[in-house]
Amino acid sequence: MKSDFNKATAISDGQEASKSGYKVPFGTVSITSKAKKLIDEAIERRWLTKGKYVREFEEKFAELFGVKYGIAVSSGTDADAIACAVLYDFGAQRGDEIIVPALTFVATGNAVLQAGFTPVFVDVERETLNIDPKKIEKAITPKTRAIMPVHLMGKPAAMDEILSIAQKHKLYVIEDAAEAHGAQYKGKKIGAIGDMACFSLYAAHIVTTIEGGMLITNNEKMAEAARSLRNHGIDGKFQFKRIGFSAKMNEIEAAVGLGNIEIFHDILEKRRANVRHLIKAFARFDQYFWCLKEEAHEVLGPHAFSIVLKPGVNFTKDEFVTYLEKQGVDSRNLFYSIPTQTQSYQFMNHKLGDFPQSEYCSDHGTHIGCHQDVGVVQMDYVVKVVEDFLKSKG
Repeated sequence: MKSDFNKATAISDGQEASKSGYKVPFGTVSITSKAKKLIDEAIERRWLTKGKYVREFEEKFAELFGVKYGIAVSSGTDADAIACAVLYDFGAQRGDEIIVPALTFVATGNAVLQAGFTPVFVDVERETLNIDPKKIEKAITPKTRAIMPVHLMGKPAAMDEILSIAQKHKLYVIEDAAEAHGAQYKGKKIGAIGDMACFSLYAAHIVTTIEGGMLITNNEKMAEAARSLRNHGIDGKFQFKRIGFSAKMNEIEAAVGLGNIEIFHDILEKRRANVRHLIKAFARFDQYFWCLKEEAHEVLGPHAFSIVLKPGVNFTKDEFVTYLEKQGVDSRNLFYSIPTQTQSYQFMNHKLGDFPQSEYCSDHGTHIGCHQDVGVVQMDYVVKVVEDFLKSKG
């Protein structure tokens, strides 16, 4: 099938950033001509809630990631929360625990709480930004039911070690693959390794529906429970078997997603080319930064390019980010240590210093865009801006 990528229209984050004067905007959204056609057809049919486009999108997304079942929902957070709630069908009780990394977008912790579980936080590895498998077992208690690794920035977590720990302690593994569309770990597709996986389809992600999420699994019983949970726990026409959510995807969102599925490999390869270019170029700055890397055993599904200042450099993150911004390079903070740097989690009574690697990465880290609407020219511009900044610091 001929790619529709070149006909895609970039809107939202990337376009707004460009209007604001950014030479390298953080994100973008690709709206294809197919998506526009399907949206028009859905409006003509006057069937805009969950229907045939959603079902088709679920099937094609599952096929893309090599699994049997896809359940489309209204956000990546809902996908995480529903995946957790599925565990009630497998013996879990409210108040049980799910292990998550301390450094991630706050939605991961929120979803665990929204599903009625308690998040148990584990520190990350500074070099990978992912959960430290060496610290997981210490966090396991008799109430632990699952491990939820996050593949941050599209870099796979250490799944062999995580799966081994989960098997040893009879735990489920829920992959938070919000930022890892297309990533691979030792020849396996991220999203097809754990018991369930959850994707965000928010604007600026590789596959987007503008807002939206997807839960995928090879387990028929888990898929059945997830479909029920996204619609108030419904069973049949009007019976309610579970305490559920209102988290359905609509036809217009699915139409955008179907357009993105057709150009998925084009988007992915453009992003990989950009991030690999940055990885190679940033090698010259190794004494100053830890940056996103692609190891021999993995293939990145790049969401963005992470940069963490090393100890002892003669500048602060704020100085660095301010310089980037003034030169037209958009950026975002590298999230927070949820239990110790997020105000809404003060009730858990953690204190600064409990998660030193996560806190360090948050205090000293940023990330910049590597999406499909920028290319080598923009990536080289980023490198030149960083080079000029470092020269200014002697």
